[in-house]
Parts: sequence; C-alpha cells; structure tokens
Amino acid sequence: MPSPAPAVLSVERAMVRDFNAGKIEQLLAHFHPRVVGFSSTKQERIVGLAAMRKTFDYYHQASSHMRYHIAKPEVHAFGDVAVATFYWTVELGTGRPRHAIKGRGSHVFAKHDDK
Repeated sequence: MPSPAPAVLSVERAMVRDFNAGKIEQLLAHFHPRVVGFSSTKQERIVGLAAMRKTFDYYHQASSHMRYHIAKPEVHAFGDVAVATFYWTVELGTGRPRHAIKGRGSHVFAKHDDK
C-alpha cells in the first residue's frame, strides 16, 4: 500500500495557501463536516464547520497583514488513518521584524470513499 504522506502533505500545503489567500470556503472544504478540534489561541472545543469558519474569520479580522506557515511536517499512517504533525508560525504586520506567534499543530486524516 503506498504511503499517504504525499497526499496528506498536499492537503496541508493547500490549507496554508487557502488560509493565506483568505479563501475560507476552499479551506473549509478540506475538513469533515463534523470536524472537532481545538484552536491554538482559545480554550473552547471547535465542533463543526460553522465553528471552524468563525475561528478562521477571527484570525483574518485580527490583522490586515497576516501570514501562516508550517514547518517540519511529518505524516504517520495507521491503516486508513494518518496523523500530520507540524510546527506553525503566524506573522503579523508588515515591518521588520514582524511579530511572530509560534505553535504546534496536528491534523488527523481518515480515508473515506477512497479519498
């Protein structure tokens, strides 16, 4: 069975691109309708696409100049499930040095209908 890593990393890169371009609908399309997770900046659990949209809108309204990056992504597969872990940075502002917020992230991918 081929490694899911290339497909998972492709989705991760697309999510970065969509977030940075402000393409929230395309970004949300990468998530399951019943997505569950945590925001890196809030304590509440995020449940469903409407909550994800609210979170992404919050970030985009927080600063007019924001850039999201991920680094050192790794993908670990377990049957039809893969876990991507990575380090992330959000840069705010336009000057140098930019204000940078750093953190860690993980996404769980599950194979569904051959996708």
